[in-house]
Amino acid sequence: MHWQTTRFKLDLTRPWVMGIVNLTPDSFSDGGQHAQGSQALQHAERLLREGAGVLDVGAESTRPGAQAVPLEDELARLMPFLREAVRWQVPISVDTYKPEVMQAVLDLGVDIVNDIWALRQPGAERVVVAHPSCGVCLMHMHRDPQTMQLDTMSGDVVSDVKQFLQARMQSLLVQGVDAARLVLDPGIGFGKTVTQNFELLAHQAQWMLEGRPVMSAWSRKSSLGAVLTQDGVIPQPSERLSASVAAALLAVERGARLVRVHDVKATVDALKVWQAVQTAVAEK
Repeated sequence: MHWQTTRFKLDLTRPWVMGIVNLTPDSFSDGGQHAQGSQALQHAERLLREGAGVLDVGAESTRPGAQAVPLEDELARLMPFLREAVRWQVPISVDTYKPEVMQAVLDLGVDIVNDIWALRQPGAERVVVAHPSCGVCLMHMHRDPQTMQLDTMSGDVVSDVKQFLQARMQSLLVQGVDAARLVLDPGIGFGKTVTQNFELLAHQAQWMLEGRPVMSAWSRKSSLGAVLTQDGVIPQPSERLSASVAAALLAVERGARLVRVHDVKATVDALKVWQAVQTAVAEK
């Protein structure tokens, strides 16, 4: 299995770590700690040194209740960073749902569009269909960032997520997009309850679509904070490292091929142990 992107064909016989670069002043996880120019580039370089295979760059927070960022502001945050980063010859993913941003970053040479709306915004599909080879990550989201946690999903979340991802993938396939360009994300935390998020992880094999890889994005999520709460004290996002690594490993164990994380080194080290076990089992 592989993932075809603009410049790279990623071999998914092993899991890949996507390091998160937030260019937002209001990120839930780091509060804009790396949002400014040189700081963001230095942070990205550090993630690569720690073993990230892909950089996932975002310039608009999608935490629950976050307000939309104007197009001009998103581009102003992204473009200076990307002009430098695309020269590094590593896969670059941009987390955006705006078709104008998708077009601008793809014109610059970016490899992957990572869209929380799964290309449901007007014009988004058109941009991706017109591109010859960019990678695409289609994510499930219930409602929108402003309201998703005010009215969470009901019913069979595992079945509903599978049906949604099937429909979004099929919409692109019938327009000629190669399946090798597509990766799927269940959208942990995006309109789901804590229980529903863990159901999606526990039953990951049931909603995975045959032949297409899964990206898991549990890093520092509030559901981890919920299970770590002690005496009414919820740990801050930066205090959820061990839980984030555990969730990433559980996702990979259940078939995920990409994990999107803030804490790259710890995740890479854990996956090295996991890979050593897989090798030992194969050689037995």
